[in-house]
Amino acid sequence: MSLVTLQEEGSLAVLTFDNPPQNRINELLSAEFSDAIEAIHTGEFRAVLLRSNGPDFSFGGDIMDWPEMSPRRLRAMFEEYMTVFNKFERLPLPVIAAVQGLCFGGGLELAIRADMIVAAESARFGHPEQSLGLVTLLGGIYRVAERAGRSFASEWALTSEQIPATTMMQRGVINRVVPDAELYQRARELATRAAKGPTRAYAAHKALLRVWAESGVAAADGAIFDIAMPLFETDDVRRGLSSAVGALKAGQPRPAMDFKGR
Repeated sequence: MSLVTLQEEGSLAVLTFDNPPQNRINELLSAEFSDAIEAIHTGEFRAVLLRSNGPDFSFGGDIMDWPEMSPRRLRAMFEEYMTVFNKFERLPLPVIAAVQGLCFGGGLELAIRADMIVAAESARFGHPEQSLGLVTLLGGIYRVAERAGRSFASEWALTSEQIPATTMMQRGVINRVVPDAELYQRARELATRAAKGPTRAYAAHKALLRVWAESGVAAADGAIFDIAMPLFETDDVRRGLSSAVGALKAGQPRPAMDFKGR
């Protein structure tokens, strides 16, 4: 049975982890996840929804074999995980994660690579690595710091506390908290709406945010026109500008656009 499934719902790609009971991340799941990401790249998808089956999103890495593995072998495995997670983070599409139950360790490090996180009210987040004498091996602490600030990232990593979804939203780590029973429906609605939007423009915004995160405002200013100007050659922008100008000349409200993502 596959640990990762990719379902096509129109232009929406639904990625589902199915590794019960804790949806732990192992090498097989990572490999299947990588294959699914490649399928998204080659498909006609315009948005991605990441979810997990079961009561919990993910407890993180499958640590059962780690004590018997050499540091060299562990490093090779973690580097592979990092590569796959970063491919997911760099998808040129809107990516929404739906999180329920516990979202710990590598599960949090994966979820935070989504552009938006919708969490169930009962969801809890945390870095358990400190309780093992480890660090967040897949970039979790500094990605949390990017959203919540250094002080909160340091505290949460140091204490390994379980942080409620409402606190994570207050600190800017996640976007929305919804009733447990409505999680998938609400996350899917958001992802479906994103898939109908100007996804080429969103990909450009995503690239600009990455430049800013890596190198700051000056670097993003230097890159913005190289990234943004090709949008003027897209069908979405040509039709969007014509529609806006036509409405302005006619003194009418601008009609809603049916974007195609091209």
